[in-house]
Amino acid sequence: MKFATRLIAAAALAACSLGAFAQKGETVKIAHIDPLSGLMGPVGSNQLKSFQFFAEKFSKTNPAGVKFEIVSFDNKLSPAESLNALKAAMDQGVRYIAQGNGSSVAGALIEAVNKHNERNPGKEIIFLNYAAVDPDFTNSKCSYWHFRFDADTSMKIEAMTTFMKDDKDVKKVYLFNQNYSHGHQVVKFAKENLARKRPDVQIVGEDLHPLAQVRDFSPYIAKIKASGADTVITGNWGSDLSLLVKAANEGGYNGKFYTYYTGVTGTPTALGTSGAGRVFQIAYSHYNMGGDMGKWMGEFKTKFNDDFYTSAVVSIYMALGDAMAKAKSTDPVKVAAALSGLSFKSYHGEVQMRKTDHQLQQPLWMTVWQKTDKKYPYGPENTGMTLAPVKEFPSYVSSTPTSCQMKRPG
Repeated sequence: MKFATRLIAAAALAACSLGAFAQKGETVKIAHIDPLSGLMGPVGSNQLKSFQFFAEKFSKTNPAGVKFEIVSFDNKLSPAESLNALKAAMDQGVRYIAQGNGSSVAGALIEAVNKHNERNPGKEIIFLNYAAVDPDFTNSKCSYWHFRFDADTSMKIEAMTTFMKDDKDVKKVYLFNQNYSHGHQVVKFAKENLARKRPDVQIVGEDLHPLAQVRDFSPYIAKIKASGADTVITGNWGSDLSLLVKAANEGGYNGKFYTYYTGVTGTPTALGTSGAGRVFQIAYSHYNMGGDMGKWMGEFKTKFNDDFYTSAVVSIYMALGDAMAKAKSTDPVKVAAALSGLSFKSYHGEVQMRKTDHQLQQPLWMTVWQKTDKKYPYGPENTGMTLAPVKEFPSYVSSTPTSCQMKRPG
């Protein structure tokens, strides 16, 4: 009897032990849904390579012992195409989706994921947002199933205008943005923050242009010059920023640009050696982070002859590994519960996925376009130029409040 009891106890212990590491060796598929063609295709393609590169890295090192696999879909920057991609991913059994380019796309995906999860218990999906920065997604439209790893526009503008507050050369500002939710939010928060911190600054003009459709920005540059603006604030990205700065160079506009995405594909080449000391970027990382990030960027460059800049990808893998280990499962329901409020160490220090709204709290950096040197040696797109950090904003400075009233399952 004693032997039988010991046998049962040993079996129970083994079962518990096996359950604790039930996720070890599992393959976790992540659907990457973003543009791989059209004007914004180069950005999406770079980010797909980033997800694939780090899937290989973190499959070997994550504490949950899982293997990550990327399944890619070209959404052509279309909400409708993205919903088709979501359905195709679900049909393949994918339970995690990653998207970032275009808040209009992200909004459609959040709504679709919410409906799917409500109607299909046991088949829930998690949305990993790495670049769509409309603040509504973690405020009025917040979702338990959505986790944002980029800093939203309210956070970026908070840091940007804190820096601009002390830049006395800024007197006349032109707001130039893409005509969709993201661009509208940049305008809204820029106006509010400048009015509060620099009431002496004049807004001398504003434009909203079609997303990923304009090929010649010279007429807009002529308007900006005519307005007398000494500074442009823009949330433009991809071709909409690279073609804008190209037109500014050709049109002889010598004012400052305060941007979100100067380091993204195409814009470093368009800038070249122009804009030194005049083009600024606010972001959650930069090209000269050093440490593991510096090593990974060098390996990425060697492998793809391309630059790694979407550092949120690293945070996603680190958070997923920690959350799956904590949950002892790859089930999205258990992983979402572990992710919500999770503090973890990423490439830029200790960060937290805020429980109230699922907005990652992380530091931001203001960088400026300048020549590479011994201190800041990494030159994107072989330009011999770089984005050098001039100011770091810790998480508590860049953080902004939330109005999220999150509906939690159960």
